[in-house]
Amino acid sequence: MRAVWVAALLVAVTACGALFTEATPDADLFDAPLDGLSATELGAFARGDAEFARPFSVREGLGPIFNDLSCAACHSGDGRGRPDNVLTRIGSPADGFLAPLGGPQIQSRAIPGASPEVVPMGVALSLRLPPPVFGVGLIEAVPEAALLALADSADTNRDGISGRPNWVVPADYVPGVASARRIGRFGRKGQTATLLEQTVEAYHQDMGITTEQRPNDNLHPDDPASAADGASDPEIPAATVAAVVAYLRMLAPPDPSAETPDVVRGRTLFSQAGCSACHVPTLTSGDAPIAALRGRAVTLYSDLLLHDMGPRLADLRPDGSATGTEWKTPPLWGLRLMSRFLNGQAFLLHDGRARSIAEAIEWHGGEADRARAHWLGLSPADQRALLAFVGSR
Repeated sequence: MRAVWVAALLVAVTACGALFTEATPDADLFDAPLDGLSATELGAFARGDAEFARPFSVREGLGPIFNDLSCAACHSGDGRGRPDNVLTRIGSPADGFLAPLGGPQIQSRAIPGASPEVVPMGVALSLRLPPPVFGVGLIEAVPEAALLALADSADTNRDGISGRPNWVVPADYVPGVASARRIGRFGRKGQTATLLEQTVEAYHQDMGITTEQRPNDNLHPDDPASAADGASDPEIPAATVAAVVAYLRMLAPPDPSAETPDVVRGRTLFSQAGCSACHVPTLTSGDAPIAALRGRAVTLYSDLLLHDMGPRLADLRPDGSATGTEWKTPPLWGLRLMSRFLNGQAFLLHDGRARSIAEAIEWHGGEADRARAHWLGLSPADQRALLAFVGSR
């Protein structure tokens, strides 16, 4: 009888073991740290992670006008956003981002007693889906010389591709680079050059949180005397901003999936279609403040340059030196995991209008006309292989 009981216990234990889930591998996460970080850096990563996820209350400084409560609320699992948290950009540098109307961004929510902004009539609008934030430290560490080597603004090689950098002047609070032109590499049009500026402006514009760099509240242009947010300015110290910037720099991009025959074949088709002229498979990082970022392969599938994508994708809103028809080449890494963090859905292109990779390809135009035509001419089997490759990144 004892032997039967022991056997039954072993069966039960084995069965229970099947019920426990294993931890998701770092390669399948959007919020995993880079490999090679020191214990001190991993501690800083954890502190920044907590700040990135921190939701703000009115008492802590939220608002008075804002878009969401935290950094993480806009970036699903540190990945791309959803159309229900899309940001609305207005105006352009030429018109001072329509400052009297509340530019450059519409804050669609407000704390009690304040009024949210509304989209003004008759101005250039641009819906912007929050982009993924993994791997941005590697993107920041790619030398400008490497990007300039890819640029061909006059299309001298006659391939129809004329990528060019978005030259921007960083904010005066950015140490070491203020007042000097830099290549923008963050934002849908590459309108921001550094992670510090991207972070400070996100706090200020998206959450209404003041910092030592931007110490004044963002007020409704028609209601500047509206309800205060209840916190003294600046609402977060420089240490908090630094922690979030460090966290972002140390986020690892997810690995691509395992190779399959379709993925291998799709890689060749991707190149033959001319997609890799803009979605450059690999760049290499240079110097960086964190040793783990230096001299690494950056397999983002982007040249980080501006390309004219034609009238169907145009927002008619310049940004930096980008025109209303130009967009920065979006990186493809992380696409294989996108739907996991978006409830099984896909939202692609700058405003999330494309709900599949195939749909995103077919929205391409302008400099991508040849690549799109090549895609449309492929057999169904070849199209499936190309999609398998892009979706494996």
